[in-house]
Amino acid sequence: MQKQHESSAKNAKEIVMEYLQALTERRDFESARSYLKDNVSYVSPLNSFDNAEAYLKYNESLHLPKPDIKKIFTDGDDVCLLYEMTLTTQPAPLFVSFWAHVDSGKISSINVNFDPRPFIRPGR
Repeated sequence: MQKQHESSAKNAKEIVMEYLQALTERRDFESARSYLKDNVSYVSPLNSFDNAEAYLKYNESLHLPKPDIKKIFTDGDDVCLLYEMTLTTQPAPLFVSFWAHVDSGKISSINVNFDPRPFIRPGR
């Protein structure tokens, strides 16, 4: 009986992939919100947030393209994606490392790493 219950629950990889699909492919921020804990921690070279609403509002303004996923690693409740994004402002794709931790069926932290230089204006 235990196995049936486990198979009906979504694993961390499924949760993260569904979240990314809602966020980047469908731009369905209401659906994306349902995958995040209220106090989700988000850290990147350019920004950090400690609540879901502020983080999603930031994402709405970004208009990020769908990631071209190269590799997915999972370790229990941790999911790491390596992907490229092609930005309209840059000739070469941007390589990104995305690490999410899932806690009780919702994403509790996201750590994104990439080279921020294309986003930093000269002279700042």
